[in-house]
Amino acid sequence: MARPRKFDEERAVDAAMEAFWAAGYEATSAQDLCEATGLGRSSIYNTFKSKHDLFERALARYMECKSAELTELLESELPARDKIRALLQRVIDEESAARGADGRGCLVVNTYVEVSARDDAVAAALARDYDKRLAAIRDVLESGRRAGEIAAGKDARTLAHLAIASVSGLRVAARAGVGRAELEAIADAALAAF
Repeated sequence: MARPRKFDEERAVDAAMEAFWAAGYEATSAQDLCEATGLGRSSIYNTFKSKHDLFERALARYMECKSAELTELLESELPARDKIRALLQRVIDEESAARGADGRGCLVVNTYVEVSARDDAVAAALARDYDKRLAAIRDVLESGRRAGEIAAGKDARTLAHLAIASVSGLRVAARAGVGRAELEAIADAALAAF
């Protein structure tokens, strides 16, 4: 008879997410995961099957949390353009705060760069997440266009791609050392397209 689990699986996923986010997939060892979760190797591998499985669960958790934050912002009472500005400002604030702290950036952006080109399962999960964010932002922009908040000749889908690219670009620029004032200017330039 198998022994019952004596740990909270979701807390273990959260702890693993933090470890992967801090070091990346490749650099996070099984020992790092044991230290982060407080579990032994056998508990990790019996529960999650592999480092890759645990990474997929951690990435899914991260995307779920970020999607909830995005949904909350997009469902707010702000006008469409202000929602996009708030989204970009949130990134600038996060990255500016992180500069003096952990500097780990965004797990999704990091995973696109490190893992997605050689891992079809992770690439598919990232693509689903992208499509979900794209549809949500497009819907807001389309609604804003109908309300006259976004120029009538602008394509909402293209602008949604621009918003997502701007978020990623701001994160990468911040990691490259671009200062807050320059990040603000980048956000302003992106918003000019709306």
